Amino acid sequence: MAASGHILVDLDGTFAEYYGWKGADHIGPPIPAMLTRVMAWLDEGIDVRVFTARACIPEQIPPIEAWCRKHLGRVLPVTNQKDVATIAIYDDRAFRVEANTGRVIGEQD
Repeated sequence: MAASGHILVDLDGTFAEYYGWKGADHIGPPIPAMLTRVMAWLDEGIDVRVFTARACIPEQIPPIEAWCRKHLGRVLPVTNQKDVATIAIYDDRAFRVEANTGRVIGEQD
């Protein structure tokens, strides 16, 4: 994967266990497979960012940063927006769409 951009990783349900809203200060434990993947990307020098709707409210960012520090040993950038430098998005709610066709990959007709 090219390292000239950043990867966005959704927080709730993708990077951290999520079983419903329990408040801004509650973030579930990391999901082991994604934690391993993110750590490998970071070790490769890839820019990884936490991608979450929680970032719409600035006061909700510090708990996410603390979660990162606890589980990754460093703080990752936190955002709720993709941009032109986004090279991949990992999210439990997204569907992949084939470029320029509108065809949903894996969807049965």
